[in-house]
Amino acid sequence: MLYILPLTYLGNTGYFTLLKQGNCIIDIYENYVKQTYRNRCDILTAAGKVSLTVNVVKSGSMMKRPMCDMRIDYSKRWQHQHWMSILSAYKNSPYFDHYRDLFEPFYNKEFTFLADFNIRLLETVQTVLKMPPPAYSSSYVIPDSRMTDMRNGFNPGQIPLPQTAFHSYCQVFGDRLPFHPNLSIIDLLFCEGPNAINLL
Repeated sequence: MLYILPLTYLGNTGYFTLLKQGNCIIDIYENYVKQTYRNRCDILTAAGKVSLTVNVVKSGSMMKRPMCDMRIDYSKRWQHQHWMSILSAYKNSPYFDHYRDLFEPFYNKEFTFLADFNIRLLETVQTVLKMPPPAYSSSYVIPDSRMTDMRNGFNPGQIPLPQTAFHSYCQVFGDRLPFHPNLSIIDLLFCEGPNAINLL
């Protein structure tokens, strides 16, 4: 079975569990859907789960624009806010200093397109996890009987995939907060380092 996935911003652990299987294609030509993980991710802070959202250029026809055409809006300092939130949340995690230099540049450089930003981050995570690179679509993917369409399966507030097992691990604020499953992959990576791949 081939899974059709959306392109996400620092996707959650459920997303990377599917990518680890290797039978996935990421559709970068699907229509952009706002208020989804295409431009947001969830991290864990001292105050609980927080969503970080990449600002995109808005237009009247935004809902009908392909993901690959979505432009990032830099009129507000979302990059600074994201990095400060990540730094505050994970500076005391066991592996933050190991990976900081890989991620910090993404918050100092401007990318024109959201897809390019997400793809470069995805490739960085997969290199760290020693996962093979995913396949990307060359046009909109029309599913057939051999495919499972998961493009609407990774939205905030949705119940995690039933076939995906979420292993618990020691989170940064585990001494005061309950375990939060299915956060952005960076939560698992900064907390577990090289062992992260074994927990997916």
